[in-house]
Amino acid sequence: MTRRWNKSMGMCLPCLGGAPDDVVVTPDPEMRRRQLAEAAEKRQKETTYRGVKNPEGVERKKKKQEEIEKQAMNTSSSGGGGLKWQVG
Repeated sequence: MTRRWNKSMGMCLPCLGGAPDDVVVTPDPEMRRRQLAEAAEKRQKETTYRGVKNPEGVERKKKKQEEIEKQAMNTSSSGGGGLKWQVG
């Protein structure tokens, strides 16, 4: 059940009908949660890329760097041909 809120009075009027421009229909909780989540994601993207002219390029560079790091970790752990520390 949706409730109608009267803007001018601030009262809940479930059974009285008012002018359509005077009444705000509240969305169901699931729809509201979804809207809030979408808005939060949008704000996060905007703040992440603030001042960046080419956000796609930044993402490509980040992914490439992660792949290089992952590759370096795989070769260093399995290769055994890297530098070794000697004490003494």
